[in-house]
Parts: sequence; C-alpha cells; structure tokens
Amino acid sequence: MRVLWRWSILLALVVSGCGLQAATTPGAAGKVEVRLGFFPNLTHATALYGMAKGMFEARLGESNATLRSTIFNAGPDAVEALFAGALDATYIGPGPTINAFARSHGEAVRVVSGATSGGAFLVVRSGIDSPADLRGTRLATPQLGNTQDIALRAWLADQGYHTDLQGTGDVSILPQSNAQTVEALRAGEIDGAWIPEPYATQAITSAGVHVLVDERDLWPDGRYVTTQLIVRAAFLHEHPDLVSALLAAQVEANDAVNGDAAAAQQVVAQELKSISGVDIDLQILRTAWGNLVFTNDPIASSLLESATRAEQLGLLHQVSLDGLYDLDPLNEVLAAAGESPVPQP
Repeated sequence: MRVLWRWSILLALVVSGCGLQAATTPGAAGKVEVRLGFFPNLTHATALYGMAKGMFEARLGESNATLRSTIFNAGPDAVEALFAGALDATYIGPGPTINAFARSHGEAVRVVSGATSGGAFLVVRSGIDSPADLRGTRLATPQLGNTQDIALRAWLADQGYHTDLQGTGDVSILPQSNAQTVEALRAGEIDGAWIPEPYATQAITSAGVHVLVDERDLWPDGRYVTTQLIVRAAFLHEHPDLVSALLAAQVEANDAVNGDAAAAQQVVAQELKSISGVDIDLQILRTAWGNLVFTNDPIASSLLESATRAEQLGLLHQVSLDGLYDLDPLNEVLAAAGESPVPQP
C-alpha cells in the first residue's frame, strides 16, 4: 500500500511536543505493518527500484510483515511523520536526520545504511556567472532545513552573504517543492535553486539554467551522503529482524541498480511516472544518473560536517551525534551477501 503525505501546521504543532512511543501497527492476519518513507527524487533511486520490483515487500514477507510506503517531498516532513508515529523507517538526507536526532536528544532515530551520494546542484539563470552575481537574487530549496537548504545556506555564508529563515537577507531563499521549482525557473520567477536530481537536469534542459555549483566539488573525493536509510530507534530495538529485512532489500536493490544501470533507469522512470503521472524523459534521467553514486556507505564524515554547518547557521543547537549510527545490522547483511562491510563512523 502506498500513500501520499500532506502535513498541516496543526500537525506540526502537535508532534513538536509528542513522545516517541508509537510502534508498528498490526496488519492483516496479525502481521506487523512496516511503514517506510521515500521521495520521488532520483537520489532515492534505490528505494524507487526496490519498491517497483517488490523487494521490500518480499523481504518483509519472509519475516511475516507487510509494507506500507509513504511519499514525501522533503526530509522535514518525513521527520514529522516519524515523530508522529506514522513511520518506522525512511530514506532521507543528512540534514533532517541530524535535526531528528537533536530534537529527541538522541532517542528517536538511528542511521542504518547509506543509499546515494552526489546529485545536488546550484543551478542559476543566464547572467549569473559567479557568486558575486547572487546578491539580491531569489533562490529555491526543497524545504527549510532540508539537506539542500543547509548546503545552500552554508555555501552562501562562505561567499560572505547573509540569509535568514524569513527569506530575506542578501539572498532570498524560497522553500518549495522540486517540481514547482523547475516550473518557477522556466517562468523566470526565481533566479536559481539548489536542487537534487533529476530536477537539476530537468531545469538545465528545459529552463535555460546552468550549473554554478556542483556539490561534489565541495567534498573530499567528491563523496557526500545525499540519501540514507534511518529507522526509529524503538523499531530497531523491538524488530531487529524487520530492520535486517529492510536492509537486505536495500542491498539487493543497490546491487541491481549498480549491476545494470540501463535496466534500472527504465524501472525508476516508470516508477516516477506512476507517482507523478508525468512521463520522465529517459535522456534526462540517464544524464542525471551519471551524477549519482549508489552506495550502502552512509559516508558519516559528510553528515558530521553538515551538522557543524547547521549549527553555524543557527538551524541547530550544538549537539553530540554519538550513537546516531548503528551499522552492525547492515554489515551482517553485507557479510551474508559476500560483500565488504562499510566503515563504522
């Protein structure tokens, strides 16, 4: 079963003070129903492929569980769903992961796997050729406090620009969905955006924008976490077998995505169409695909650096991230598959 999630201000107010005691819900015939979130972004290709091929359902079925999947536009909404007890696990970026861990004083979530590295860009209109041209411009990100939002704000600060959470400052930052951003770029309503694939390539192809910043250039060896798999800590404690099932599907999907990219692109394109109702140009998808690396390694060092950036921007109070990662289940799954372990942070 799949649902689309839409959040209200009221819900955000409710969950801001809620506890974290919610558990998985019983499904048909007493089976546990596992709630898994993901986004309709190419940076979530592992999840999209695994969903389309029934890998998550099959692995959970082996553990007498069922699957309910939920689609989100950006990480902060997924975190609110998790806090409200509507999710057990989600594919998500590092920024919202850090926020969830900090808000819950380290109690809410654990990172159990990576999924994707790369695939985020600052694209801008014609006439903007350097950071010096950005003063007074309007740029978009998927959501306030999401991974791309933090990356943009940190980069602008490095260029000497002031931004604030109200969308004013030297550069205005407008939160909106990725699809809306592409349309806004086409219409000339904004000057640029820090967005993930395939929206960056769509914008380059159809809106006449160009890349000002490839985020890979900001990280050692071009490696940084874009998407990872997190679970509720209570879910991990109560259902380690189901977490292992999710991880087995994750590893299986990444092996398939890396093993036959052309076939995987067809599957992911069809899955994106089934979600959005819009045909995905395969040439755009292939181009965007080349900007991504699908990896089970969550590249913890990049998340820790993102946390430092969020603190400096005032988006996060200083927080210890000790205990955020639990990669033992992933490495057990990898060992069973005859694959190399990922490094512990």
